[in-house]
Amino acid sequence: MTPKPLVSLLFAAACAVGVSACTPVTSYNGFQAREEKPAELKIGEDTKSTVLTKLGSPSQVATFEPNIWYYISQVTDKYAYYNPRMKSRDVVAVTFGPDEKVKDVKALTMKNGYQIAYSKRETPTRGRELTVLEQLLGNVGRGGTGQLPPQDDPGSRTPGGGGGLPR
Repeated sequence: MTPKPLVSLLFAAACAVGVSACTPVTSYNGFQAREEKPAELKIGEDTKSTVLTKLGSPSQVATFEPNIWYYISQVTDKYAYYNPRMKSRDVVAVTFGPDEKVKDVKALTMKNGYQIAYSKRETPTRGRELTVLEQLLGNVGRGGTGQLPPQDDPGSRTPGGGGGLPR
């Protein structure tokens, strides 16, 4: 029989492990845009170089418009075996004019985003689909001997090439 203090110690350890599994792991990713940072930018005064000095390199530059810089940050929580859950996402979009001065600054959050419904259908490919039987018996009756044609090799002893020892 085990002593009572040992049983209670094991029970307490099991409870501690169980409770710690419910604690989320919080991840902070990207540029942590604070309220005062984007407010430091002055429209019409700041240039690309001053924005780089104040905010650093952008997280992303717009694909088709290199004069739009995005500073993106997000905070996620992950519980034990569940998928990560987004707690917050902040995007600061800085738009520059043709003179490379700040034209517009927008601060976006998760409230400005929207869910995209992905289509579960697949894009059809060209051609026709073969059945299992056609795949298994696909080459039966197509003719041919199954051998490669002989290749001429100038160093071989046999006409038609291949297989001989050089002289």
